Amino acid sequence: MAKLPKPEELLKIDYKPPEMSWMDTPVEFKPGTYSYASKPESLEIIGFPNPRIWSPSDEDWKLPENWQEIILDGLRDRLERFRSLKLFMDICVRCGACADKCHFFLGSGDPKNMPVLRAELLRSVYRKEYTLAGKLMARMVGARELTVPVLKEWFYYFFQCTECRRCSVFCPYGIDTAEITMIARELLNLVGLSIDWVMGPVSACYMKGNHLGIQPHGIVDSFDMAVDDIEDITGVRLDLSFNRKGAEILYVPPSGDVFATPGTYSLMGQLMLFHEMGLDYTLSTYNSEGGNFGLFTSNEMMKRLNAKIYAEAKRLGVKWILGGECGHMWRVINQYMDTMNGPADFLEVPVNPITGTRFENAKSTKMVHVTEFTADLLRHNKIKLDPSRNKGIIATYHDSCNPARAMGLLEEPRYILDHCVEWYEMPEDTIKEKTFCCGSGAGLGNDENMEMRMRGGFPRANAVKYVHEKHGVNMLACVCAIDRAALPPLMRYWVPGVEVCGVHELLGNALVMKGEKKREENLRFEPLQNLEDEVEEGANV
Repeated sequence: MAKLPKPEELLKIDYKPPEMSWMDTPVEFKPGTYSYASKPESLEIIGFPNPRIWSPSDEDWKLPENWQEIILDGLRDRLERFRSLKLFMDICVRCGACADKCHFFLGSGDPKNMPVLRAELLRSVYRKEYTLAGKLMARMVGARELTVPVLKEWFYYFFQCTECRRCSVFCPYGIDTAEITMIARELLNLVGLSIDWVMGPVSACYMKGNHLGIQPHGIVDSFDMAVDDIEDITGVRLDLSFNRKGAEILYVPPSGDVFATPGTYSLMGQLMLFHEMGLDYTLSTYNSEGGNFGLFTSNEMMKRLNAKIYAEAKRLGVKWILGGECGHMWRVINQYMDTMNGPADFLEVPVNPITGTRFENAKSTKMVHVTEFTADLLRHNKIKLDPSRNKGIIATYHDSCNPARAMGLLEEPRYILDHCVEWYEMPEDTIKEKTFCCGSGAGLGNDENMEMRMRGGFPRANAVKYVHEKHGVNMLACVCAIDRAALPPLMRYWVPGVEVCGVHELLGNALVMKGEKKREENLRFEPLQNLEDEVEEGANV
């Protein structure tokens, strides 16, 4: 892994364009700014072409002899199948409204990280192959042949896009540049060009039902550890069920919350809430998470991985599905589910068994986000909370890209925070639909890519720094497992003193449970600050 420059060095961003034309500026695979190639065994497991050992820094990428034909045929096929792609290729007027909206451009100053120019990398080949102007006046209209240097540009820059869709919010023509990235990655996959931190999790999830490849008994062990910790903190023993047929609800968390901190604390808060409400739910050891790295791979792989959730719901005979604090799971469910795997007619429209609320927004997907569920409980006064247990925590909220922009999940997490912690909003143009990405989504959250992660995450970190300095914010809450993995190193690098949590960790701290012992620690086993204050006051008497 390349040595990460100091923050003051990364802040020396040069926005001056290169002297050469963008078509003549070669790509440089600088360590720290690209991800390692996918391992051949991962491609073999999922049946993807051209598995081999190679590196992006190699001169020879070991491409198939007819690689140009393969990619161009693939592009032609997708232009015929996806009307949106053809539209996106033709209607861009290169106005630049998206240029300064991308976190990677803001953090790097590289013009090819402007969404408009990143998309031009694909459009230029499209113009050459499919437009008369491109055939006759190639350079004049920004058209070019598909060559090895162009292919290397594709790999470098389409794997410097987190598919966050912030650029699409500002596009006057509604172009979804993330979908262009998705198609470009599909084309790269046709000749065996992908990254390990995408294909590794995809192959593991395909085989084992979760991105870490954990066996069913390992899933149970992880939940048992969470149950033990909850009992140590609260004195209440939770009784979980796995693969139980006939339960009302199938609960599907992201794997990051099952296996890694700080996500485990958010999972603990959810499990505590379900127990307190007496929820009739079960967990699956076969579909042990809902995350979908297929979104970063291909439409077909996205469909495959999404299907396992509904196949397991059907096998277990549940009525509806409750999903955890995940990001890409919810984008796939809300944007693509119906046309890929749905509608889920064998399930019922979700109804909260505690409040009687019918979730009409989930009429098609039959799946409810856990913050929707919790916010509904709070609105009906079904949850008893003691916010003083979060004393000392001053939070802000990060709108995770996929739930915010793809799902419209904006108010429910904020409603929960209102009830359990002191918190402050970041600047208006950095939240809700305009939220900045963590800089590590879409499979880019690996260590070898750390410099680009820190560059891409800088706009988000800068907004956190603002509320940290103005309001003393020391906790960044979110509802995405990838964010809970990506944001801690980002905060340590740019805004030391700010930690990261899930919304339900803060709820779990505040949750008053029947039969609980006196709470002396939060879910991180840290002493409660209000308890410390009581001891100090006593000592002064």
